[in-house]
Amino acid sequence: MNLQHIDILNIVFQLIAFMFAISIHESAHAWMANLRGDPTARMLGRITLNPIKHIDLFGTLILPAVAMLAHLPVLGWAKPTPVDPRNFKNPVLDDILTSVVGPISNFVVATGAVLILILVKNASAAGEQIVFGTLQGASFADSNSLLVPLCKLVFAMMVINIVLGVFNLIPVPPLDGSHVLRHLLPAGALRIYDTVGTFGLLLLVFWGGRLLTALIGPVFALFIGILLRI
Repeated sequence: MNLQHIDILNIVFQLIAFMFAISIHESAHAWMANLRGDPTARMLGRITLNPIKHIDLFGTLILPAVAMLAHLPVLGWAKPTPVDPRNFKNPVLDDILTSVVGPISNFVVATGAVLILILVKNASAAGEQIVFGTLQGASFADSNSLLVPLCKLVFAMMVINIVLGVFNLIPVPPLDGSHVLRHLLPAGALRIYDTVGTFGLLLLVFWGGRLLTALIGPVFALFIGILLRI
């Protein structure tokens, strides 16, 4: 297994992890909306892990591809889950629950990934070496162990779900975090908030590197700390 194959595998694993992350994120939105009384997304087949149902041309394909090829953290978004708040019995609470369950689902997946890495690490000396090597970015070019691609895929799952979970909690429209903040704003401020939302999101994606690092870094460190201590 040469270094070129390793690079290709890393890109493939990141793509798989990203597609799974956005699929579970959007499925969680659709599931919660249906649970709270709005069947719109369910009727459109959005409660599914099939990524084709959730693909957005720019947010799911172009932006992540550019990030992966440039060796940058994978950011992006899926096609928004359609929600009709008129079907909610408690519009404010139900909208907030439907919004935050998406990032929560990403943190659940990241937690599951950490647990798998912990199991591999504690199973054997070879497993421990592979997990620590994965954290350090080792290539394992001469290794034939199936644990190497497994750990790389699971690690990609952990990283990308953390990134998407934190990113979507930022209160910039139309990200999920904005659905919490918008219920606290007066009508005049809310109109401005929604109007500048798309512009603010583009600024965040293309020029908000330091802010994203500051927000994502501590959460990533928390998960890595758990992995190293158990």
